[in-house]
Amino acid sequence: MGLLRHHKDQEANPNRFIMRERLIAFGDDFYIENAAGMRAFWVDGKALRVRETLLFKQLDGREIYKIQERKARLRDTMRIDNADGSHAATVKKALVSPIRSRFSISLEGQEDWHAHGNVLAHEYKIKRDGDVIAEISKKWVRVRDTYAVDVTPGEDVLLILAITTALDTISDPG
Repeated sequence: MGLLRHHKDQEANPNRFIMRERLIAFGDDFYIENAAGMRAFWVDGKALRVRETLLFKQLDGREIYKIQERKARLRDTMRIDNADGSHAATVKKALVSPIRSRFSISLEGQEDWHAHGNVLAHEYKIKRDGDVIAEISKKWVRVRDTYAVDVTPGEDVLLILAITTALDTISDPG
């Protein structure tokens, strides 16, 4: 597919995924690709709902996460639930963030994560305890409106991709 700029280890990076800017328009579906350009996951945007709802799925249609906007909140909020309905994470935008986008990510049974950077430009990092666990960037991608998500080995790739989808939705509701 050739979406990536040439870099010495990008082709062998199993923890790099490709996403598109402005992914979410109400009711849209889209695919997340791996570093080789193959479809890896499917996000099913549900139209005609009061709250923005996205279903994060395996290619065979099995639901992994349900990502849903939370209305009537002081801060923009998206809740991520596991396929069984149990809570996985909540993504909240900081109340005041004039220069850089900042988000808190509350996870069930874990310490909070944080995302900061320029989310609209797709140049930001997700951190846990000050350590980068994912980096979202356009620097390795040559196709317009596309960006890469690099996940640190050993981290929960699916959850980080679901969080990235939630961050994109909150930042650019389309």
